[in-house]
Amino acid sequence: MIEVKDLVKTFGDVRAVDNISFSIEPGEIVAFLGPNGAGKTTTMRMMTGFLPPSSGYVRVDGHDVMKDPIAARKKVGYLPEIPPLYDNMKVKEYLVYVARLHGVKRLDIKKVVERELDRCGLGKQADRIIGNLSKGQRQRVGLAQALVHDPEILILDEPTIGLDPLQIREIRELVKNLGKNRTVILSTHILPEAQQVCGRVLIISQGRLVLDSKIGTLLEEEGKTLEDVYSQIMLSDTGAVAADLEVEHA
Repeated sequence: MIEVKDLVKTFGDVRAVDNISFSIEPGEIVAFLGPNGAGKTTTMRMMTGFLPPSSGYVRVDGHDVMKDPIAARKKVGYLPEIPPLYDNMKVKEYLVYVARLHGVKRLDIKKVVERELDRCGLGKQADRIIGNLSKGQRQRVGLAQALVHDPEILILDEPTIGLDPLQIREIRELVKNLGKNRTVILSTHILPEAQQVCGRVLIISQGRLVLDSKIGTLLEEEGKTLEDVYSQIMLSDTGAVAADLEVEHA
């Protein structure tokens, strides 16, 4: 469903994403983990076509996101870390607007908007101004806009950031249900969340892919939690960087 090959992104002298390759099969729910500044968001933006790669490519269901962007984007629903909301619009009005942008047939718009309002638990907020909603409700609107064109792939960048424990649980359950019939890529800093929701993990550090594993393998065969593995990788990587800096300084 998704193929990422030799992906590189540089900003001046900074190599934010360093030759990453992986593929994701239909129906997988994949955790995309890494510390702040590791290159996760940059990678996700390239996967959705919002940012061009410096080299390498991303294909979505066989469509190159740069060479055939319209076909690729039809397959993808994207929720960035800060949802692309218009605070002065009502929830239902906004979703109608997004549906039109995605080319949903005019006769189907009412049906699909009602579907996402119901699926994302926004029925009571349909006529409320987005700017007046709580953080959790705004995240639900962000999810609804990512789903309104019924994509086969969902890419979610920190969908539970800043939420309280109850809101996190609600969004987590929603993501699990959404993953029953579509491919999901979930970026999060909450490792127990990733362990509960996802079947596979990709860990990125300093722009490099340092782990690609089934979570079940880590838990059963390795006898480690996802947090154990993540901590070990981050400590090892940080130590390597520190050593490099010492050599360079000397």
